[in-house]
Amino acid sequence: MMQRRRLSFVLTAAASVAFLIGTSAGAAGPAPAPAAQEGPTYVFRVPAPLGQKAQDLLARGFDVLEQRDGDDLFVLGTKDVHGKLAEAGYTGTVESVMAPPQFEAKTQGYGVTETYYGGYRTVKAHYAHLDQVALKYATLTTLVDYGDSWRKTQGAGGYDLKAICITKKAPGDCLQIPASRKPRLFVSGQIHAREITTGDMAWRWIDHLTTGYGKDAEVTKLLDTTEVWVVPIANPDGVQIVQSGGDSPKLQRKNANYTNGPRECPTGQDPYAQVGIDVNRNFSVQWGDNGTSSDPCHQVYRGPSPDSEVETKALEKLFRGLFPDKRGPAVTDPAAPDTKGMVVTMHSALNVVLLPWGYTTQPSPNDGKLRAMAADMARLAGGWRYGQPGELLYTAGGSIDDWVYGELGVPHYTWEIGNWEGDCAGFLPAYSCQDGHWAKVKPMLAYAAAKAAAPYAN
Repeated sequence: MMQRRRLSFVLTAAASVAFLIGTSAGAAGPAPAPAAQEGPTYVFRVPAPLGQKAQDLLARGFDVLEQRDGDDLFVLGTKDVHGKLAEAGYTGTVESVMAPPQFEAKTQGYGVTETYYGGYRTVKAHYAHLDQVALKYATLTTLVDYGDSWRKTQGAGGYDLKAICITKKAPGDCLQIPASRKPRLFVSGQIHAREITTGDMAWRWIDHLTTGYGKDAEVTKLLDTTEVWVVPIANPDGVQIVQSGGDSPKLQRKNANYTNGPRECPTGQDPYAQVGIDVNRNFSVQWGDNGTSSDPCHQVYRGPSPDSEVETKALEKLFRGLFPDKRGPAVTDPAAPDTKGMVVTMHSALNVVLLPWGYTTQPSPNDGKLRAMAADMARLAGGWRYGQPGELLYTAGGSIDDWVYGELGVPHYTWEIGNWEGDCAGFLPAYSCQDGHWAKVKPMLAYAAAKAAAPYAN
């Protein structure tokens, strides 16, 4: 029901000021691998208050981090980005400088044990894990191939797009039909490939549910009454580029589709330019609005048209198969009180819970209920902030957030896991940091699952 509405939000590149190493340039298919970055990485503090100043900074294609400090945003780049900011009319001061990586190591292990960067699982390991879980817990799980990545459609490697449904199975469960017997929680990770914490959170959630059934009362009750759908990696081609850096992961945000611009993005002017489309700017709701770029090498490149990417279309088709449309055609129409379901997309890193609308600062028709649940999630995480993206960062269009809520009426939340400072910050925290992240995310997931039955109920 939603080519008649234009709504949606997605987040710009988030980053750490502590563990940012490697390069973000990536190539797809048979294109040559990008060269490693030489020289240090800078994070610049840039005055850009909420409103037009912030939106203009995004529109110019700078790699704006998902962090705000009062009126200031933060931009990632090499030393010469300071001059480019000045040319664009912005003042910028150096917030931090990170030395370039000193070595590179490839992946280690094999199959389900294959890792990179100290313990993070590769795409191959994630998929082997899904196969292993589906075989071991056949009465609880159904493995679903919901599409193909861009590289796979081109015969250039690539991957299936995989989801797993977890519930105590009975006839009719885990089918892709909107009129489901049980309410559904949908959780996804790594739609932005370089946000590697999110894939690990998905892995742990899958294990928590499958190993806990029959042993943990909360898990058992949940799986007896609810379907939990997990997509651990929504952008596998992008993750393959990230993991190709080994101990110096490449900061690839987007997918691998290079056909709308140069086969390799020139890094002389922008060392962080990269091929691909930002899948989380490509959704049809409010596509092309604020916070997106028409430049194929920019981090927030929205693609040539709404839903142009196979990864985007596959997710939209999956959502339509899992959730009925419970919202009217007007922007002001609230979702029906009997709406079931909940969708969480995990990102990093800001320690916030974001709710629709993201494309505007105007509240959604269900703002009261959405905001109350966000407050509960933020409290469970230990005191995160919560609100609309335009209240905390900036507005942006074409994302999964407003698409899910705008098209179907289902509550959607973006969780930005981690922070931008400290030893466990940003895109690339040491793997040992994930225990701390999981301690916050696990109760939030349990809460979201419990709310899926009647999220808008009093």
